[in-house]
Amino acid sequence: MYHNIAQAPRNLRRWRSLYVSPGAFARQMWLLKRTGYTGLSMADAMPYLRGEKSGRIAVVTLDDGYVDNLESALPILQRYGFTATCYVVSGSIGRYNNWDAEKLGIQKPLMTPQQMRAWRDGGMEIGAHTRSHPHLTQCNDTQLRDEIAGSKADLEDHLGSPVTQFCYPYGDMDDRVAEATRSAGYDAATTTHRGRAATGMDLWRLPRVQVARHHVLPQFAMRAFTNYENRRA
Repeated sequence: MYHNIAQAPRNLRRWRSLYVSPGAFARQMWLLKRTGYTGLSMADAMPYLRGEKSGRIAVVTLDDGYVDNLESALPILQRYGFTATCYVVSGSIGRYNNWDAEKLGIQKPLMTPQQMRAWRDGGMEIGAHTRSHPHLTQCNDTQLRDEIAGSKADLEDHLGSPVTQFCYPYGDMDDRVAEATRSAGYDAATTTHRGRAATGMDLWRLPRVQVARHHVLPQFAMRAFTNYENRRA
């Protein structure tokens, strides 16, 4: 689980961990490749998650839809023949992170429709991350449908292709939210629960391994290749 692939701004005082530098990201992808793993998008990983295929795979996800994902992550992923999923907040396309900009004190540019299509045409996947990045458990049923199904519809209009993957903002979800996500037609959804996903898990409650700015390569390896995150969950 990544967010920004960029150098953290010097004036940023909160949540600097959301930034992973392009150099660090490149080293992490190199290590995956060097150890025999293939980086995959969520859609590409579905046969493995369903138990239809087996292999050494690492699902690469990036939350929110930042422009730096296209500018910095895409060429690195392509270098190693990897795919990845970028989860986009459909109501803020081409704008900025209005859900946390005030807390962070910084506006981070989000991809435009054209940039989203460039990401998709580069071999990557666009997933949905709601329309406005709310706490979904605090939404009523009407709001829930609007945020979850509405985001899918928005993105499919922009892309002209199906959007089959979803990510819960803040990892905020419960049984009602998971059912709304499944009913909206998504194939799977990711959380912020710590751990490595495995065959047989609930596809609408998949855990992830967060990669943060301060994680050096041995820490990345421990989180990605061992049961460390499962034990910490």
